[in-house]
Amino acid sequence: MKLLKRIGFGLLALVLLLIAGSLFISSKLKVERSVEVAAPAEAAFEQVNTLRNWEQWSPWHKIDPHMLLTYSGPDGGPGSSYNWFSKHPDVGDGEFKIINTEPYKKIDAEMQFGPSNKATTNYVFEETAKGTRITWAMESELGMNPVNKFFGILFLDKYVGTDFERGLNNMKQILEAKQLPQQDPHAGHGH
Repeated sequence: MKLLKRIGFGLLALVLLLIAGSLFISSKLKVERSVEVAAPAEAAFEQVNTLRNWEQWSPWHKIDPHMLLTYSGPDGGPGSSYNWFSKHPDVGDGEFKIINTEPYKKIDAEMQFGPSNKATTNYVFEETAKGTRITWAMESELGMNPVNKFFGILFLDKYVGTDFERGLNNMKQILEAKQLPQQDPHAGHGH
């Protein structure tokens, strides 16, 4: 019986320690990834700003290419949005809406995953010597629940960050392929 009491008190102490520790963890979590592409900022900006382009590079569209998409508002810029509906557990349902843009420099948006998970996201486009650095960042509110905070720190950055990396690399391939000089089919044939 003493052993069970010790185990019980040990578990209680551990839970209290985790709760106390979570008070020092921010309730906001930011996930951020960047990539440099050999393309102008205008081209990179349009890949994100024109929402129908997402079907070509978004990591979630690659996971479930059969997801249902509905677009509303203008084709791009503030007020444009799309909803997605997927039976795939790694995609789910949600909404993406552009709130503000600074052409060729920044896009601010809101995302909603499922019924209650909201996040703000932004894309920054910085000209570099080799082209453009694209930074994709998302900030979400984890609330005061200790489990949510620890889950966010331990898993959210890793998994969402990996998705961001895949999306940015897909975009890089698309943008850099468009920058390649087009081959003249008649070149070198003596015409």
